[in-house]
Amino acid sequence: MGRLVMKFGGTSVADVERIRNVARHVEREVKAGHEVAVVVSAMAGTTDKLVGWCREAAAVHDAREYDAIVASGEQVTAGLLAIVLQDMGIPARSWQGWQVSVKTDGVHGAARIVSIDAPELRKRMEQGQVAVMAGFQGIGPDKRITTLGRGGSDTSAVALAAALEARCDIYTDVDGVYTTDPRLVSKARKLTRVSYEEMLEMASLGAKVLQTRSVELAMVYKVPLQVRSSFEPPDAANQNLPDGSGPGTLVCDEDSIVEQHVVSGIAYSKDEAKVSIRKVKDKPGVSASIFGPLAEADISVDMIVQNVSTDGETANITFTVARKDLRKALEVLQGLKDKVGYHELTHSLDVSKVSVVGIGMRSHAGVAARMFKSLAEKGINIQAITTSEIKISVLIDEAYTELAVRSLHTAYGLEGVN
Repeated sequence: MGRLVMKFGGTSVADVERIRNVARHVEREVKAGHEVAVVVSAMAGTTDKLVGWCREAAAVHDAREYDAIVASGEQVTAGLLAIVLQDMGIPARSWQGWQVSVKTDGVHGAARIVSIDAPELRKRMEQGQVAVMAGFQGIGPDKRITTLGRGGSDTSAVALAAALEARCDIYTDVDGVYTTDPRLVSKARKLTRVSYEEMLEMASLGAKVLQTRSVELAMVYKVPLQVRSSFEPPDAANQNLPDGSGPGTLVCDEDSIVEQHVVSGIAYSKDEAKVSIRKVKDKPGVSASIFGPLAEADISVDMIVQNVSTDGETANITFTVARKDLRKALEVLQGLKDKVGYHELTHSLDVSKVSVVGIGMRSHAGVAARMFKSLAEKGINIQAITTSEIKISVLIDEAYTELAVRSLHTAYGLEGVN
């Protein structure tokens, strides 16, 4: 029927019994006639344990040795799954990243895939052998093991699917992509299809279903990407739904979605910090002198608001960064005080970002107005706004996050979206 890459995360392979469950999912696809490759993460909690050992060994350690250590978690899972499949009578073998020849750049701990050259793996699959690949890892220019950063197994799977010209099924602990977090909104609905662009926005705005880089790769190489649950019965019917999508959520090209909703989902992130610089000289070049050093320190800035003070000579600049970057951002800005000449530097952690996402926003007016009205009716103040073609994000007080998400989900009628 074709080639298929199946990816299973840490919770799906948490112990040997869960690995046996994964093997039954693989068996189902093999019996359906697919040539199958499986990409696995480390067993739940393993990577954290390995990272902890590195830190215990030395506060400052060689990044190359760090990668050699943390990559071992995925190798264990791959070997165990291969053993279980063999015990079930299914031909299988494990592959490490360097054996598949997942070539990356040399940025240890956060490497990016440059290419995948897998002729031997492809040959084995054509012969009916299941290829079980350790995700999250590759080989750098110096022939050392590299790792791709948190969530890197998703990226490994999509990149392998692109190299094999295969479909990619990402198995997680949820059965698809929802209109919003179902833990916050009980009426959240699973989407049968969502565009690459929408999924990319949702992933970058706080949705935890897929890793951002994996969606970028899928979009560039047009890899059909399906989000499924590893907790569904392995022998469940594996048939497409009436609209042509599978049992999970299909992430696909915009042209493949017949009915485009104005808004497809509501995303939120509590991992935000607000920074305010007060009474900065309002003159050309000031913004560059602030945001240039932040970029050089590898700090990503999101929302930016600049207001001219009443004196007409100074301005207040407010922006957001990820909470993990706040300390570094403050250090950079404090070092710029004499150069920039600001009067005061303040920050806040009690904020969150709430976003509405939808490809239909390109051709419909009034989306922003509805968002602002809905929040105003609930007494929720907006501290900052940022937009793109298919998303509107607002910064609000963190205490109102759940209320805002529920209100917007209702305002855009997402209870009926499927």
